[in-house]
Amino acid sequence: LDENTLPLRPEVRGVCELLGLDPLYLANEGKLIAIVPAESADALLATLRSHPAGRHGAIIGEVRDAPAGRVTLRTTFGGHRIIDTLLGEQLPRIC
Repeated sequence: LDENTLPLRPEVRGVCELLGLDPLYLANEGKLIAIVPAESADALLATLRSHPAGRHGAIIGEVRDAPAGRVTLRTTFGGHRIIDTLLGEQLPRIC
């Protein structure tokens, strides 16, 4: 994943920074992650963005061969961090 391409609204990013939360672990409804061949990504993104609900669609990363099962995030500052499975409880849902 590339942190700079994650489609986070400015207010979500701001609240997460203020409260020290990681937006990758927040409850998030109505979102889609599609894993498609690289040669199909641009066409799929164009189709997604043609619908009002998909206007914020983005390519946020790529699948690599190794290491299997590991998700990493390239940070805004150029570092890398492993995205672990959430341990413990997710924040309570308000809706």
